[in-house]
Amino acid sequence: MNQAKAIDGMVIRLTQDPHSTRDIREKVLEVAIGREVRSFRKAQGTTVAELSEATGLSIGMLSKIENGNTSPSLQTLQTLANSLSVPLTSFFRQFEERREAVHTKAGEGAETEREGTRAGHQYNLLGHIGSNASGVIVEPYLIELTTESDTFETFQHGGIETIYMLEGEVDYRHGNDVFTLQPGDTLFFDADAPHGPEKLTVLPARYLSIISYPQSK
Repeated sequence: MNQAKAIDGMVIRLTQDPHSTRDIREKVLEVAIGREVRSFRKAQGTTVAELSEATGLSIGMLSKIENGNTSPSLQTLQTLANSLSVPLTSFFRQFEERREAVHTKAGEGAETEREGTRAGHQYNLLGHIGSNASGVIVEPYLIELTTESDTFETFQHGGIETIYMLEGEVDYRHGNDVFTLQPGDTLFFDADAPHGPEKLTVLPARYLSIISYPQSK
């Protein structure tokens, strides 16, 4: 489902539906195995016909396996694993992988110190999920600035950062630009450029800072 979204007068067409759901059968072992078989086959540029010839399995059987419509025997899976040059256990990884959710109650975020933190800048980490299937790490922070806060030199790090202003007003630098952030404003930027609050105009100030970056392999 394509979606269109207007930002600053520009219409951006989005290809991912945030409300879409996957087939409930994805929770079934056969479906998880089928997805992995198809994924490995396509990654190697192998057609169903070529895999059929290499394994001795019929095209119809391979189609049923990839679509999760049959329960392949261990011998069949071992044959596929040998042909695709992958461990037998790799067919089960998506079925066994745990999907986590982190619920942080109001006021219970872990107070942390990030590189570049200075006096009076309170960082509360609202949740954290480590290694996961998406390949992306996301760190959501609630940042609070008070009259005791001082400004600090801009810093930079990898990834993409999104700031959503909740309270107060700050002038926030990104590279050569300075943006005045007021409640309801959003700043979305490449975090590899020097950035940080340059002028604390109205205090106290609070904003959400969500940083995302690829997880280490």
